[in-house]
Amino acid sequence: MTTKLPLDDNNNPIPALRLKNGGAHTIVSAASSTRNSASFAEQTRIVSVYATEDIYLKFGSAGVTASSTDHFFPAGLYYDFAIGGEGTGHATHLAVLRRNTDGIVYVSEKE
Repeated sequence: MTTKLPLDDNNNPIPALRLKNGGAHTIVSAASSTRNSASFAEQTRIVSVYATEDIYLKFGSAGVTASSTDHFFPAGLYYDFAIGGEGTGHATHLAVLRRNTDGIVYVSEKE
């Protein structure tokens, strides 16, 4: 498998991507599903997510909505997600739904 990441001495990829200028998103997690207003850039393949409160999340197109049957994501965790590339579909948006309490979800595009 080829990678654009730098390699260590054993040719293992080092997960070192830079933050994309203009690629910061803030989403309010509430009782109804919300999503980022600006699309992720076409060349973005990885986004990092941090939530101040427990949420459910779902990646997809501009019409994506999150529900309580989607993936649970705990508060206080910083995590990288692949959103497409290499012949797969490309997610342009992230929808979030609060679990119990309203919060903020910070999303950073990486390149």
